[in-house]
Amino acid sequence: MSVLDTPVGTAPGRDTTRGGGEGLVPVFVRLKLTLLRNGLRQSTGRRAAYITSVVVTLLIAAGQLIGLIALRGHAHAGSLVVALAGVLAVGWTVMPLFFPSGDETLDPSRLVMLPLRPRPLIAALLVASLVGIGPLFTLCLAAGSVFAVAHGAAGAVFAVVAAPLTLLLCVALTRAVATANTRLLTSRKGRDLAVLSGLVIAVGFQVVNFGAQRLGRAGGLAALDPVADVLRWLPPASAIGSVDAASQGSYGQAAVQLLLSVAALFALLWLWQRSLVKLMTAPDGSTLAAGPGREKSGRNGSGLAALLPAGRTGPVLERSLRYIARDPKTKASWVTALAIGLIVPMFNALQGTGSLYFACFAAGMLGMQMYNQFGQDTSAFWMVTLTISSTRDAYLELRARALALLLITLPYTVLVTVATAAVLDDWGALPGVMGLSLALLGAMLATGAVASATFPYSIPQDGAFKNVAPGQAGLAWISIFGGMVSAAVLCAPVIAVTIWLRVAGMDPWLWLLLPAGAGYGALIAWTGLRLAAPRTANRLPEILAAVSKG
Repeated sequence: MSVLDTPVGTAPGRDTTRGGGEGLVPVFVRLKLTLLRNGLRQSTGRRAAYITSVVVTLLIAAGQLIGLIALRGHAHAGSLVVALAGVLAVGWTVMPLFFPSGDETLDPSRLVMLPLRPRPLIAALLVASLVGIGPLFTLCLAAGSVFAVAHGAAGAVFAVVAAPLTLLLCVALTRAVATANTRLLTSRKGRDLAVLSGLVIAVGFQVVNFGAQRLGRAGGLAALDPVADVLRWLPPASAIGSVDAASQGSYGQAAVQLLLSVAALFALLWLWQRSLVKLMTAPDGSTLAAGPGREKSGRNGSGLAALLPAGRTGPVLERSLRYIARDPKTKASWVTALAIGLIVPMFNALQGTGSLYFACFAAGMLGMQMYNQFGQDTSAFWMVTLTISSTRDAYLELRARALALLLITLPYTVLVTVATAAVLDDWGALPGVMGLSLALLGAMLATGAVASATFPYSIPQDGAFKNVAPGQAGLAWISIFGGMVSAAVLCAPVIAVTIWLRVAGMDPWLWLLLPAGAGYGALIAWTGLRLAAPRTANRLPEILAAVSKG
């Protein structure tokens, strides 16, 4: 008996007859339905959210199905459905990485103590995975896709096979990825991926919007033909492509494309089985004792600490940078700001309708990270309060936090502005935009410091999408939006000078805005830190109580 035939919950050589494939499939289907039913019983809100998601998904699926049926007979329908199958495959691939907790059965390590053989277990998990909203949505799209391109008896025969094969490929793909990354998904890094899922969705919508606009300008679906010519040979898109090929009489090509998808399905099942056996028989490296040479070196003045200034500034800088690198909520906020700060100006520039002044989004988005500085500390802020005994201490604390932000924001703002100017080929406006961005950044540092001391609020750590503790939403709105309005008012002089130079036709003098904006921003930031320092020192108990809620 080979290792792959050994029950995954037992040692090799031990024969276990239980867990055969005869009754395992219905057991796992009932298990999936039981987990779903018990989850919905937990709260009325959860039931309402699930029912709403089902209704919305079915409506979207119905709309997609009707749209695909309406495409039947279109000259480029084949290109669209092949590209759609490729998008589905990408979605099913990344779904377990960003939503590992959406399906409890995605974690096969829960079954490690059961005497189940790998092959029957794979079959049972595959069938159980077909129960859910996602598979139903995928089946609707696959059915609509094959209906849009199936013509004649040969096309109908291939369509009957291609639609369920596409669904099985997508499900097997997501299972293989989830099993191979189970230990990652249950670790801190996996939770970081879940927190960043909102960013991926936002960026994905921007990419889809950009692609749709480019398609409209390029003459419709014909622009998809070059991409579809490649995707139709890659599973699972090759299964949909085989229907189109059979409908056009290319039976040899259709057979090869369909066989590619079948081979890909068996390859995924084999990889899934190997990953499952390894996961359930090999020890977790994180539980092994550290061997010689694996001990972590302490903080001996090396690495990042050696580059930071002495005194209070150095430790605060290091702490703030470690928050950005390690805390999931802080990391998600920074990555989102970095992405949006780049996407907005670059996408507008690539569409040919943008302005270089959109590059100010970079400074604006990153400047918002100065707001609620103490909230990211949560209840650990009490340790910071022990080190603040005067206004001077509070000023040094705020200044170091602002410097940590500037270490990332300044080079990033320069990079985004220069890149946008290169795409637009508008180098003449670069100095003025750079000066305006620096002034905006200084204003947001100032208002962020004051808002952090005046309107602090807690950031819950127990939910990926909960950024404000219950009862503090008003504080968050006042802090962020009030600060943004105040920052815009503080930037009004630089904005007015920019408009005056533009209207008066004095574009050659726009370069003066670079040193003027930098100096003005530095002055405002310094003033804001000075104003926020005494308020912080005098309100330490109130700040600690606010950031410790939730």
